[in-house]
Amino acid sequence: MKRIVILISGRGSNMQALVKSNIAQAEIVAVISNQSDAAGLAWAAEHGLATEALNHRDYEGRDAFDRALMERIDTYQPDLVVLAGFMRILTPAFCMHYAGRLINIHPSLLPAFPGLHTHQRALESGCRVAGCTIHFVTAELDCGPIIAQGVVPVLDGDTAEILAQRVLRIEHQLLPQAVADFVAGNLVIQGNRVNRLEAGITDGLVCLKN
Repeated sequence: MKRIVILISGRGSNMQALVKSNIAQAEIVAVISNQSDAAGLAWAAEHGLATEALNHRDYEGRDAFDRALMERIDTYQPDLVVLAGFMRILTPAFCMHYAGRLINIHPSLLPAFPGLHTHQRALESGCRVAGCTIHFVTAELDCGPIIAQGVVPVLDGDTAEILAQRVLRIEHQLLPQAVADFVAGNLVIQGNRVNRLEAGITDGLVCLKN
């Protein structure tokens, strides 16, 4: 059984998708947020999960907050830490501490559009497709080895909000599958590429037609 800690900052819709997926041999042992009023914490508590909140504003800088966060995470002895809408840039020390067992879901097809405002940037760039990326986290922002990607069309008349909702639908499919692959020991990092010991259902790619 693999122990999983999920970090969120808001409503935690990807966290909810993970919980609902009931991944075999996976136990979600805690949901932690840097926002005490994050709606996802209430949802997790209602579903019987341990929850904690550490407000980053209570700490003198990013290093102090990340040290405190690591201490709390480590009390749960996780095999995997999942960033599911955790809106914090993590320090190199944090990333190194969880190297190979820290994954993030990012709302673009990396390496395109790292950082924020991904959907608006995709529209402004005239992209015909957009999507999301699940990757192992390294010290360099949104540049870690890619586990899986999901692709959606960019349609005429899309706004950033409409495109975000379309991408979110595929995020909810892809993240549980990627976590299931990790739990099954199916992912091997080789350089900056993630290879699979066995071909999964998606083999790392999901396409949404509309």
